[in-house]
Amino acid sequence: MPAESAKPFTLLIVVFPWFNLAATTAFIDPFRAANYLSGHTHFHWELTSMHGGMVEASNAMSIASVALSEVQQPTPDLVMLSSSWNPETLHSPALSAALRGWARDGAILAALDTGTYLLAEAGLLDGRRATAHYEHIDSLKELYPQVEICEDMLVMEGKRITCCGGAAATDCALHIIRSLHGDVLANETARYLFHERLRPLGSQQNPQAPQPLGNTVPDLVRQAIRLMEENLEEAVAIPAICARIGISQRQLDRLFNQIVGKSPALYYRDIRLDRARCLVTQTDMSLMEIAVASGFFNQSHFSRIYRERFGLTPRKDRQEGRIPFEYRAWPMHQVTPQT
Repeated sequence: MPAESAKPFTLLIVVFPWFNLAATTAFIDPFRAANYLSGHTHFHWELTSMHGGMVEASNAMSIASVALSEVQQPTPDLVMLSSSWNPETLHSPALSAALRGWARDGAILAALDTGTYLLAEAGLLDGRRATAHYEHIDSLKELYPQVEICEDMLVMEGKRITCCGGAAATDCALHIIRSLHGDVLANETARYLFHERLRPLGSQQNPQAPQPLGNTVPDLVRQAIRLMEENLEEAVAIPAICARIGISQRQLDRLFNQIVGKSPALYYRDIRLDRARCLVTQTDMSLMEIAVASGFFNQSHFSRIYRERFGLTPRKDRQEGRIPFEYRAWPMHQVTPQT
């Protein structure tokens, strides 16, 4: 069918309070560019939310939206859920019913960032692979064991699409454009947006490749960190890590202090605490379960060092941590342990 007579591919973008604006616009803009470059309305989109009106993003900017109940179009071709902070507070019977209805009608259901929580909560990812932003991977695995959570940037599996967010949202849109209109339009769109490479499906969120600013971390340090990250629940002794990567503990201590500004043992402890904080603020697991899942078997010790790192106890953080990252008192990656 000639492109100019084809029915537009319709997208319904559902945004939730504190959604990631950059990821959402990164997903939408390739469709705008594709329409512009082709001279035809290949894509049509509408922004909606559960209650309509202005919706504030995580960067404090707001966008206008139509209430979901007022959307006039028939079943869209694709529904994209865009959420970021507090996804566990966003699901509702009305949303789950709408998602299941769209699924029955054949719509593609997609999620950006933590929108994966909402699809999983509705039971629409059971038995499937899915992804989300790496900061939420651990809590998703704990909450939804029936979903195969991976650390790919993008998973496109039949009528389900999940994307980690950020710049990967542009890759997601370009893959959709390519699947519907071929390589030429997808290439032109990517070039127009200065997106120099369409990353293939299966690309990892944190690949073992040069870092954005170059290879600033020695390979031995990266190997040690990788072993730590793979063994958060049952911590591996630092001497055992040294033996596995073929380095003396004295040399590893020197490299860590030089590169990351702390000893390997303290770095290891801190990434386990970072995992714990994700579970504290993103799940309803008991604090004892979280301590064990993060490699701490004494709850009083866990609470003490948690407070040293983040400035408040796990119990208090469970209440105060469920607010957008920008408004937290102690962003986890910027905290200096108190002495």
